[in-house]
Amino acid sequence: PKDAKTNNSYTSAKASEKVSDSVVGILCYSDDVPDQADTTTASSQGSGIIFSQDGYVITNAHVIGNSKTAYAIRVVTSDGKVYKAGVVGYDSRTDIAVLKMDDAKGLTPATFGDSSQLEVGQDIIVVGNPGGLDYQNTTTKGVISALDRKLSTSSLTKYIQTDAAINPGNSGGPLFNMDGDVIGVNTAILSPNGGSIGIGFSMASNVVAKVVDQ
Repeated sequence: PKDAKTNNSYTSAKASEKVSDSVVGILCYSDDVPDQADTTTASSQGSGIIFSQDGYVITNAHVIGNSKTAYAIRVVTSDGKVYKAGVVGYDSRTDIAVLKMDDAKGLTPATFGDSSQLEVGQDIIVVGNPGGLDYQNTTTKGVISALDRKLSTSSLTKYIQTDAAINPGNSGGPLFNMDGDVIGVNTAILSPNGGSIGIGFSMASNVVAKVVDQ
């Protein structure tokens, strides 16, 4: 926002408060599915973003095994409610998947921002579930470290790089600007031990929007 430097409503606390109800936990089960959200038996855990009141959710394709049928999926909202969900579609190249929660209504969809307007050094926050649902709705803060990063020399896909702490479990969750708009979907971390070293990568929101529409 143009007035961000003079308006104290653009803080990480305000942004986190605005977005927390739009962030969900994703639990994937390959065997018996518990009645409640059991993190100990889940084969895969991640984060997701609500983008419609009736339960459409964005996450990473790798969270759901790059498959429509690999897992039985449960989505846990910020108030602890558990929903069954199915895979609408996924795209392995951009690592984006769309889920649909069963019998969901009245949810709080996130607002998406324009990732083409991002600047290096811009403040951002990440909200998600690092390490899984035991740490649901964790907020971390950082800056945009670089734009248009490639994760390999052969990749055609480019990412936003950030130094905000992103760990396993944050996959599929949102990267927000200080106005509380989604500007990216967290996808990967550069780390030899699987933990955050301040080099994380997010798929830009403008790319995500195109993939999700398709």
